[in-house]
Amino acid sequence: MLLVVPLLFRLLPHQAYRAMALWPFILVKSKDLMADPVINHEKIHLRQQLECLILPFYLLYFGEYLIARIKRKDHDQAYRHISFEKEAYKNDTDLNYLKKRKMWANFRSA
Repeated sequence: MLLVVPLLFRLLPHQAYRAMALWPFILVKSKDLMADPVINHEKIHLRQQLECLILPFYLLYFGEYLIARIKRKDHDQAYRHISFEKEAYKNDTDLNYLKKRKMWANFRSA
């Protein structure tokens, strides 16, 4: 389910975010993004969240981010280093990706 929540995105420290997957929702910054390819990126995250049984996904996600942040000291580099993000960015333009995606694909390509 897609929800438009512009206020949430104004509260985030990094304004570059346009959408976010929080199980079972995809939150978007504006209505203009409802048909944007960025939605496929977030759908990949929803599949990852479900696969990890939701709560462990967030623990792994933020754990990877914190470790990378300590090593790299830069938010963008740390964010791009997260295995879940690597998979989503690599495949977000392939609209058929989720049909052929193998389980735990984020750890296979990391």
